[in-house]
Amino acid sequence: MPDLPASNRLRIGRYAEPNRIYLLTTNTLGREPVFNDFVLGRLVVAQFRAVQDQGWANSLAWVVMPDHFHWLIELQEGSLSGLMQKTKSLSTKAVNLSVGRKISLWQQGFHDRALRREEDLVKLARYVVANPLRAGLVERLGDYPLWDAIWV
Repeated sequence: MPDLPASNRLRIGRYAEPNRIYLLTTNTLGREPVFNDFVLGRLVVAQFRAVQDQGWANSLAWVVMPDHFHWLIELQEGSLSGLMQKTKSLSTKAVNLSVGRKISLWQQGFHDRALRREEDLVKLARYVVANPLRAGLVERLGDYPLWDAIWV
């Protein structure tokens, strides 16, 4: 295999299957803690809800951390790349409108992990939403405003 940049290596063999569950992760550009401002983080959350309303994916669990997000989804239609491009593009537009200037918000690419149905999704969802606790951002999960899970 040729020596490709990490973002290109992630794309090799990527296959999106409708009704499959995926854990998606992406980082802000330069790992800047943009979402320390929870108002800006809510703009990303709005995009999670928008793509669900449009039938692209069902959100099972998510957390928006200061410099990245984790999103557990069941893909409904389209591709993972299309879903992430749409989410990142629309959240960037919303953040730019909110801050009143044009910034590049996200690193290129994303990480995805396809999950088997028999995997313990509730356990994974709890792991996803507990990120703020492990990062020391809060002492209780309920104190962090940028997470949700259908099981919790």
